Amino acid sequence: MKRLVSILVSGVILLLIYWKIDFAGLIQVFRECDRLWMAVSLGMVIPLTMLTAWRLKMLMPGSRDQGSGIRGQGLEPDLPPDPWNLKPDPSPLGLWEANQLILAASSLNMVLPSKMGDIAKAYFMRDRGHLTGSLALSLVVFEKACDMLSLLLWCVFGLLLYPQKDWLFWVMTVSVLSGLVLGLLLLGWPRFAQFFFRQAERIAPKKLGKKLVTLSHSWQEMHDYFWGDRHQLAQISAMSIFIWFLHLLQIWFFILALRAWVPFLTNLALSPLAILAGLLPLTFAGVGTRDAALILFYAPYFNAATAAALGVLCTSRYFIPAIAGLPFLGQYLHVARQIRRG
Repeated sequence: MKRLVSILVSGVILLLIYWKIDFAGLIQVFRECDRLWMAVSLGMVIPLTMLTAWRLKMLMPGSRDQGSGIRGQGLEPDLPPDPWNLKPDPSPLGLWEANQLILAASSLNMVLPSKMGDIAKAYFMRDRGHLTGSLALSLVVFEKACDMLSLLLWCVFGLLLYPQKDWLFWVMTVSVLSGLVLGLLLLGWPRFAQFFFRQAERIAPKKLGKKLVTLSHSWQEMHDYFWGDRHQLAQISAMSIFIWFLHLLQIWFFILALRAWVPFLTNLALSPLAILAGLLPLTFAGVGTRDAALILFYAPYFNAATAAALGVLCTSRYFIPAIAGLPFLGQYLHVARQIRRG
């Protein structure tokens, strides 16, 4: 039901956008696009997916034992029994299988609420025997935390260099910087993270509180596992920052493909804000809110029809991997059913 409501909200916002702008002008923008830049920008989905899969492979225990770090020292945190039916003796995750996981998760994100396709990766890795259930969930939590912090980092960098600062952009700069600082504190200071989750559990509704309890346990195990190897932590962090630089570069290439122009540093400020708008839990895959944000933020640089075309291309960044993941989805549908029942 929630998914139907989000699709309806997205449809209404798009109808309002296309009613306000010249829809024929939108079609004309695509007709007059630079086809070479269009091919290059859309083709960036391939290396981005492969780099994300490579990062997932790097996140796995790999050459070091799953019991390394804090767990290897006999200092395991006092966690409740793992309800995911743990499997010992993890098997290595290959790069091809990691690509399948990324693509299948992209497909599931189109049908499951709240980016649950990403959480489904933890189920996949548990079922395939790559990791225990709790550590698999911790890995996915860390992966998404790195993505969010990398996006916020580039957004802060761009906003600080953005030349046209009015009160709205100062508010957004402070808000994004506050989010970045909070995320870094949660990621790097275990005691602060425990305090944060305890307070959140107290004020959250009962159903959400149970999810926060699970998340807090996974967050603690994430700290124990990843901070046990600072070198790996630095590698994953650098890889995440580079991946998100390529994401923002792809959006700039979209602008060039539409025969428009925005300074690259300006794009580093504006495109993350539009992506963050698309993460609001209001619409289907961010469609509508992201498009409206692009029209608003890029208004000083090109017209609404071009911004709407940019919104379509930004949406393709999510739909192309989702379509590519369909051939691999069949083997993971049982996991999707488990998540929907849960």
